[in-house]
Amino acid sequence: MAYQLLIADDHPLFRDALMMALRQDRLAESRIELASTLDETLSHLQSSPDLDLLLLDLRMPGSEGFFGLIQIRKEFPEVPVVVISGSDEPNIIARTRAFGALGFITKSAPTDEIRRAVLTVLEGDEIWPENLPPVEEEDDLVDIARRVNDLTDQQLRVLQQLQQGRLNKQIAYDLNISEATVKAHVTAIFRKLGVLNRTQAVILMNRLALESDPSLSGGG
Repeated sequence: MAYQLLIADDHPLFRDALMMALRQDRLAESRIELASTLDETLSHLQSSPDLDLLLLDLRMPGSEGFFGLIQIRKEFPEVPVVVISGSDEPNIIARTRAFGALGFITKSAPTDEIRRAVLTVLEGDEIWPENLPPVEEEDDLVDIARRVNDLTDQQLRVLQQLQQGRLNKQIAYDLNISEATVKAHVTAIFRKLGVLNRTQAVILMNRLALESDPSLSGGG
């Protein structure tokens, strides 16, 4: 069967090696596309709504941590997502599950194991390590994710620009909307996130990043 897959990872060597590894056996006829940023990933998803599987790195330009996963699951809830990451930290893995991924694969796994895991998800199952710790309902990141999920798609795009330090005028130009519309979105974002200003919004969103986790120091 010819599946449609998307590998979203900003490390060219790993991305290309993974693509070659997947184009074997039962996946040999699959169409595999590549993305290296969150924006490229979203663009691919918009043009390929029938994608069978997205393999998503947690850390790449435009997405430092869980933000990209949360945004993708909100905008494209029908697309199955498996996170592929350099981390094997149980709490990170458990949170990717809480945020809607169907599986987690470490980049250090042998290629045949990765291929089997991908086939498992394509066949309708999930793939998770055994003895994964539960994520508490009171988990701070889960609470932040719920607030982010209340944002509209356009508000998510504005929030992403706020994280990048963009001014209202720049955001309006980038998103092709009026500056007044940007201001309205920013006001709504602050209300939904429960913050008072840009600084608080950025600090809150940085909680979804993985910079503080030493296990990820080697890359997403």
